[in-house]
Amino acid sequence: MPSSRRPLRLTLLALPPGIWTLGLGSLLMDTSSELVHSLLPIFMTTVLGASMVTVGLIEGIAEGTAAVTKVFSGVLSDRLRKRKLIVVLGYGLAAITKPVFPLATSLAWVFGARFVDRLGKGIRGAPRDALIADITPPTLRGAAYGLRQALDSVGAVLGPLLAVVLMAAFASDLKAVLWVAVVPALMSVILLAVALREPEHAPFDARTHPRLGFRSIRRLDARYWLIVALGAVFTLARFSEAFLVLRAQDVGLAIGYVPVVMIAMNLVYAVAAYPAGAAADFVSRRALLVAGMIVLIGADVVLAAASTGWQVIAGTLLWGLHMALTQGLLSKLVADNAPADLRGTAFGFFNLVTGGALVIASVLAGFLWEQVGAAATFVAGAAFAALTAAGLVLYRPKRPVPSASTASAP
Repeated sequence: MPSSRRPLRLTLLALPPGIWTLGLGSLLMDTSSELVHSLLPIFMTTVLGASMVTVGLIEGIAEGTAAVTKVFSGVLSDRLRKRKLIVVLGYGLAAITKPVFPLATSLAWVFGARFVDRLGKGIRGAPRDALIADITPPTLRGAAYGLRQALDSVGAVLGPLLAVVLMAAFASDLKAVLWVAVVPALMSVILLAVALREPEHAPFDARTHPRLGFRSIRRLDARYWLIVALGAVFTLARFSEAFLVLRAQDVGLAIGYVPVVMIAMNLVYAVAAYPAGAAADFVSRRALLVAGMIVLIGADVVLAAASTGWQVIAGTLLWGLHMALTQGLLSKLVADNAPADLRGTAFGFFNLVTGGALVIASVLAGFLWEQVGAAATFVAGAAFAALTAAGLVLYRPKRPVPSASTASAP
């Protein structure tokens, strides 16, 4: 483990160039995706007449699609030993959906575009996360995942910021603003296709991996499945960020300024993700996870009680800090607890389970919003987050023989 006194700047310089390439590709694609995402809930509800339950269902199914796809793309990347090809394909699929949103005339168009967009996300997700582990030394993995998340979040700041500026420039013409998202998406695909390099892998051996089945899955041990369960519980404690945007509109924030909510969340995420990821290389994982859940409780309480746009923004700042403290760390834990030749598979199953949890959380959030009220959605999130934090504090796994192999446990 690196020393806690090692400057973050030196750790940053030690990261492989491929991490920067993947991070910049994520930055460009997230600029495009979050420009769309920051306006899409408003577009669906005000232009296309969608209900809150419909928004939650579309968002939940879209994210669930990404999660299911990650299993197959992760396994395929382990077999082909060509993770870059699958990563670029996933980014390419996301890019070709971007013109569909401004062309949409019905919810079916939006649903189809979101489905294919998240399909692309699912295809690239597990191979990309496995590739990060492939090219990064174990003692720098927290920093590597943190940097990629940070650059991804910079894009998530730029996207809504562009949305605010362009909504003003184009007199709140939603469709005109959505067209701009096409450009950074194409740039992302070109960058990754040209600049990304991956290490040489040994050819796939059918004798050790004859098929996707129990023979392969059983090699993922109990410690790995504990991380999967932990990720699912964390995801149930939150829901799609679309509800943050809708909460801002609900308290009366002008439509042209609603994207500020996503800017606020992702600005904190971008600033805190790398330090939090680097800290995961040498401090208590449990402490970071508990801190993340406490921050999420605070975010939900603020959002539940909010009556002004500024209060919603304050809640989203806390939401972004929660994401920074937990998401890179969970990726590091998956990488550290999976065999090198099954990393794609490991990330695939992790994202399948957490994606299913996100579907449940998002649909429940929409139901509570319509049946009880907006505040109930966030109160329920806070209650589940509190139970999760309590479980983390009280759970004490048995460790009869301390060894280096246990260092990755949460």
